[in-house]
Amino acid sequence: MASSGPKRRTSKEMGRYVTAEQRGRYTPPRPPGADHSPHWYGWMLLDLLLFGLIVIVLNYLQVLPGSTSAWYLGIGLLAMFSAFYMATRYR
Repeated sequence: MASSGPKRRTSKEMGRYVTAEQRGRYTPPRPPGADHSPHWYGWMLLDLLLFGLIVIVLNYLQVLPGSTSAWYLGIGLLAMFSAFYMATRYR
């Protein structure tokens, strides 16, 4: 089969550097502060971690009322798991 000749390139396709809009990879800028967590979020995360740790340690040292209880362990673990969940959402 015979070739029909060399293809002509348009001015948009010529050259190595193409703008992001021409490639379709343009993302409009976000307003400042739109993708950040509130100021209190990090402190709440740390407070929950420390609270959970303190409750679990005091439970095993038998300092809390009612001696060693599974409820204290559950409360401490729930606080720590919620802090870890919050850490995955932190921006």
